[in-house]
Amino acid sequence: MLELRNIIKHIDKHILVNISFKVSQGEYFVLLGKSGAGKTMILEIIAGLLRPDSGQVILDGHDITGETIQKRGIGIVYQDRALFPHMSVRENIAYALKCRGVKKTTVHTRVEQIAGDLGLTALLKRKPGTLSEGEGQRVALARTLAVEPKCLLLDEPISSLDVQAKSEIRSLLRKINRNGTTILHVTHDYEETISLAAQLAVIEDGRISQTGTPSEVFQHPRSEFIAKFVGIKNVIKGELVQSNGNLAEFVADGKRFSVLSEHPSGTGFIILRGEDITVSKVKPHSNACNLFKGIVTDIGMDRQRIEVTVDIGRDILALITRDALDSLSLNLGDEVWITFKDSAVKYIED
Repeated sequence: MLELRNIIKHIDKHILVNISFKVSQGEYFVLLGKSGAGKTMILEIIAGLLRPDSGQVILDGHDITGETIQKRGIGIVYQDRALFPHMSVRENIAYALKCRGVKKTTVHTRVEQIAGDLGLTALLKRKPGTLSEGEGQRVALARTLAVEPKCLLLDEPISSLDVQAKSEIRSLLRKINRNGTTILHVTHDYEETISLAAQLAVIEDGRISQTGTPSEVFQHPRSEFIAKFVGIKNVIKGELVQSNGNLAEFVADGKRFSVLSEHPSGTGFIILRGEDITVSKVKPHSNACNLFKGIVTDIGMDRQRIEVTVDIGRDILALITRDALDSLSLNLGDEVWITFKDSAVKYIED
């Protein structure tokens, strides 16, 4: 198991504050955050390329914070792969083994094995400059895995690949993980996270803001950043001004929204998923507390659904089906009613 305990690090304007999380043996763990959040710093502290100002890195029960890179049993693969251009694929994969003084026959056997596992056998004589980006990433993974690291660290490993190569490398990474390799993967990509993560931690401005399974984090975001990151378009800043039990009122841009919340009054955000909003051309007879009249200002596609933007004094985006769009005969400029339940509105403290 890999564990970080209260890691603090300052480098110029980049700061990590009390970074703590655990990665279980054999787990695929994703560290998710936007550029500059501190993801790569965390990987380099784990790998031994950086020393934290304070805190501990624990691997299999041993404190490795002060260990040299070579003694950690950690492998790291960067986005740019950093393959040796003058070496063949075989030589690139064998490099780390030779540096460790592994016998020549053992090196040959291990290279053949890892090349077979990663689909590189036919490429062993090629030079990196002749490879596609996806093939190059496979070689970088093979070179790191050849020394059988206890934990594999991946720094945005597929962000620069085309769609087909991304799909292939994701499949390969899942296979590597199923074979028992513990993986810590940093990314800013939602789709990547959904495809790969068993557990994840979200990092914002050098701090871990939420951890859990993808379902737990994405279905119940605890911050404005996470809500927007997972594609929730209705993230509204305002003030919780009144509470009666768990029924509260939230005010933003002069509009009042009913929300189920036991939080005290104060500033914060509400999030509202587009699929929880009903659109109609006639005023509905509904028990829903949130009912607003507005004007359709935009209609567009969002994968399998239709995005309908309604101006109610501020823009609200609803997601409806193609059948619903046809049934309503919606056009730009139409006057419509939108409604949604108070239980569909989630409040987040600022």
